[in-house]
Amino acid sequence: MTISEAKDSVHYPVLRNLQFSPIKQGEDQLVVLWDPSGLSQEKLVLPLNFFFIVQHFDGEHSIQEIGALYLKRFGEFLLPSKVEQLVSDLDEKLFLEGPKTETARQQALVEYRQRPFRPAVFAGRSYEADGAKLRKQIDGFFTSSEGPDFKPSENKGKVIRGLVVPTYDLKQAGPVYAWGYKELQEAQQPDVYVIIGTAHAGLEHLFAVTDKDFETPLGVIPTDQHIVKHLKTLVPECVDEEIAHQSEHAIEFQLPFLQTTVGKPFTMVPILSSFSASSLKDATVQHSVEQFLTALRDTITESGKTVCVIAAGELAHLGLRYGDKAPPTDFSFHRSMQRDLEMLKHAEEIRPAEFAAYIQRENDQRRISGFSPIYSLLRLIQAEKGQVLRYDRGITDQYNSTVTYASMAFF
Repeated sequence: MTISEAKDSVHYPVLRNLQFSPIKQGEDQLVVLWDPSGLSQEKLVLPLNFFFIVQHFDGEHSIQEIGALYLKRFGEFLLPSKVEQLVSDLDEKLFLEGPKTETARQQALVEYRQRPFRPAVFAGRSYEADGAKLRKQIDGFFTSSEGPDFKPSENKGKVIRGLVVPTYDLKQAGPVYAWGYKELQEAQQPDVYVIIGTAHAGLEHLFAVTDKDFETPLGVIPTDQHIVKHLKTLVPECVDEEIAHQSEHAIEFQLPFLQTTVGKPFTMVPILSSFSASSLKDATVQHSVEQFLTALRDTITESGKTVCVIAAGELAHLGLRYGDKAPPTDFSFHRSMQRDLEMLKHAEEIRPAEFAAYIQRENDQRRISGFSPIYSLLRLIQAEKGQVLRYDRGITDQYNSTVTYASMAFF
């Protein structure tokens, strides 16, 4: 038997990059799985013993090996037919890598490229779908007790170079977004916004660019076709995974803020990114990141336009939902907050290498999901300094799992 036959996806199933969350129903502890890329619209609720099984769907464990691990963990035999049925169900839901998922992925890409623009996927779910109500909602984030209000900024009239903003649910984090966009509102505003957002579903090529304009309830924001076209000639593979934009919220959540705070016509360059601080130690990853950021910097320079880079991403992820063995306590949260602010000090001083090194020293134990957009921003902008404007956290489940995020401005 050859290696390729031994590692076929039927006997060595590979779970896609799904998200999961622990939930409680009565006395039962369960786990819900879903696909952040949007390729599959399904959700799957599993008991903990079945979740143990799917955690070993990594292409390295055969069904027989998983059965042996199950016996050791739970003290009972696992019938191969049960695992085979689970594999079949997951494949049907497009939760596994394989021919069925690849066909669906290619079909989705064709359909995405045929659309005239990228629609407002989260309107009506994460924020108001009606334009007038959305404007009122955004204003409410500014005037809330947690927001910046409309007092003049000390940076009023300066040329703004960059923003770091959250990607967390607007209903919770809206005021923190507002702190960043308040600075933009009062600054000398550029022609183009290069928005680099976290690709929560991951990317094979680390960056994904799309040339689609983006629709929101407040109108359509044009993508800068000149910049994107030039970037594609320098790094052709940057559009290979543009389907990632279809269901990713990181960029979409920024757009209503731009439309209500920018006082002149503008274009944007939508980019998703996905690489960790630890992965930068790999020479191949480092080369790919360097190649793309150099091409983007050259393209911005060639365009002759003034640009603000917006990094859309979150900071630490703490708790059971994100792989910790216990829920966060007040003590562990405050310790993480202290580390976040120490880490962001390197960002304020625009020191990308030190920012990456800080996370590498921690072995990324706190899962800084916004690393790649923030690092990219620090590598791209020509600014004197940055400033943390606001820092907060969101609670994501019944077990107190926590996400931290901040707004920063660079001048």
